[in-house]
Amino acid sequence: MKTHQPSLPINQQIQNLRDIGLVINDETYAQSILSNISYFRLVKAYSLGLKSNGKYIQNVRFEDLVELYMFNAEFRHLLFVQIERIEVSLRCRISNYFSDKYGILGYKNIDNFENKNAQIHILQEIENEIMRNRKSPFIRNFRENYEGGDIPFYAVVEVLSFGCLSKCYKNMKNIDKKHIAEEYHLNFKYLESWIESISFIRNICDHYGRLYNARFPKKPKLYKQYSLQGIYNGTVFAVLICMKHILNGDDEWIGFVDKLSELFLKYTKVNMSTMGFMDNWISILK
Repeated sequence: MKTHQPSLPINQQIQNLRDIGLVINDETYAQSILSNISYFRLVKAYSLGLKSNGKYIQNVRFEDLVELYMFNAEFRHLLFVQIERIEVSLRCRISNYFSDKYGILGYKNIDNFENKNAQIHILQEIENEIMRNRKSPFIRNFRENYEGGDIPFYAVVEVLSFGCLSKCYKNMKNIDKKHIAEEYHLNFKYLESWIESISFIRNICDHYGRLYNARFPKKPKLYKQYSLQGIYNGTVFAVLICMKHILNGDDEWIGFVDKLSELFLKYTKVNMSTMGFMDNWISILK
C-alpha cells in the first residue's frame, strides 16, 4: 500500500514538477496559478496523457496544463447553458403531463409508478429536497396556507435535483414515459437513458469538474447510426449527440456548436479525440 504524501509548499510543488520533466520557464507565473488553482485540481487532472513512466513527455510546458484547464472551464460554461435549457424543458413537460393525468399530488401515490418499492425511496428523496428548501417562499406558502401543507408536483419539480427528476421519469409507467418522449419526437428508452447521462454531466459542470480527457460511467444509449461510426458512448461527445436530439438541433444549439468550434481554435493544445470528437464532429452535431 502507498503512503500519503505530505503537503508541499508551492515552491516545492514547482520543483517537483521540474524534477519529473515539466518545463516551467516563468516561476512567478506558476506560483500565481498554483496559489489559486490547487495542484491536485490542475496538475493531477490535466497531466493525463502527457506522461510516460511517471515523467512528462518532451517539451510539455506548465502553460500547456493551464491551457487545458482554461479550455475545460470555458467548455463547461458553454455546455451548462444547453443543459439548463434541457433541464427546464423536462421539468415543465414532465410536470404538465403527470399532473394532468394523475393530479397535482399524484406523485405521492406509488401506484402511479412502475416500481413501487423504488418510488418509496424516491419519495423520501423528494421529501428531503423539500426540507432543504423549506425556507423558500413558495415552499413556505404551500406548507402554511394550503390544506395538508402538501406541495403540488409543478412546484416540487422546481426543487428536485436533476438526478432525482431523472429517477422520477425512469420509474414512470412506460405509457407515461412514451407520451413525454413523443413531445421530443423520441423513443422513451433513449430519452430515459439520455436524461440520466446528461444529469451526470450536469453534476460535473456544477462542481467545476473535468470533461476534458474523461470517461464517464453513465453511458447513454446511442442510435445505431452513431455506433456504426465508432462513436464511444462513454465520452462527453456522445452526450452532446443526445442533447442535440432533445433540443432538435435548434438555432441556439447551432450557435453552441459554432462557439465550441471557436473554442477549439482558441486552445490549440486541446486533443479533441480524448473527448470522443471525430473529424466530422461539426456535421454530426449540426
